[in-house]
Amino acid sequence: MAAGAALVVASGLAACGKSDPNAYTVALIEPDLTTVPLLAAVDAAREAGYDVDVIELAEPELAIEGLARGDYAFSAEATSPALLAIEKDAPIRIVADVIGNQWAVYGRPGVEDCDDLAGRPVGIFSEGAVATAMIRDWVADECTGGEPEYLVIGGSDVRAQALLAGQIDATALEIADAVALAEAGETDLAPIIDFGQTLPDLHPQTVYANSDFLGDNPKAAETFIDALVAVHERINADPGHLVDLAVQYLGEERTAELEAVAAAYAAAGLFDAAALTEENVQGTIDFFTEAGVVGELAAADVADLSFIE
Repeated sequence: MAAGAALVVASGLAACGKSDPNAYTVALIEPDLTTVPLLAAVDAAREAGYDVDVIELAEPELAIEGLARGDYAFSAEATSPALLAIEKDAPIRIVADVIGNQWAVYGRPGVEDCDDLAGRPVGIFSEGAVATAMIRDWVADECTGGEPEYLVIGGSDVRAQALLAGQIDATALEIADAVALAEAGETDLAPIIDFGQTLPDLHPQTVYANSDFLGDNPKAAETFIDALVAVHERINADPGHLVDLAVQYLGEERTAELEAVAAAYAAAGLFDAAALTEENVQGTIDFFTEAGVVGELAAADVADLSFIE
């Protein structure tokens, strides 16, 4: 992790934060459809009397550094950077889920299992991406005829188009990308492997907090996390609420594609901030340990689930 050295220093500093116990900052990395419920939770906390700022950052590492220093109370993004920081004794704890495992591998017509991809081009976002780790784990377990040829092709929308154009034989896509392609009438993709089904204990995106903030301001933390749980419950009961939030906070247009994506998320039950347990947190840690991302860690050392229990 590029910010590792800074985290070692930052983790030794007392959390500074704001002097007002009712004021804190939430750091988000380029909010999208999966994190927009957090913005709604911020507004709910404001309505409850808290002074909450939102700062948008370009990289998860910047949020992690700010959390370790106490500049931010909460952030939400990929789980692995948080685990890396905690391994370096940063005062950070995972407190809730952002979204469940929504990744699946989609292939061109005729590609039905892992062995069909031996020696064939498979698109990945980067070597260090969590979806790449899932693909490699699947290949190691299921491919008997050899490994694919991995090609780095940036964003999932670009990889989806490369799949349609026949430039790659398979790639991992999020539900939103697969639904968007189907809604556009370009293809009717079926997953070769659904990681949400095969890796149910892996939670790639989580909410994490400065542990000093949690200890000093438990009521503020509880109010924010409860609000997020409530937003997720409302989305599952009415997918149209997610569409409303995307229109309100992201400036999205209310389209059939957006409604289909929201319906797919709700049908899969992917929005459940309270889904974390000691068992699936440990399962998430174990996945990243086996992938060589972090060393041996215990769920009790990385997560504070008291706010969702």
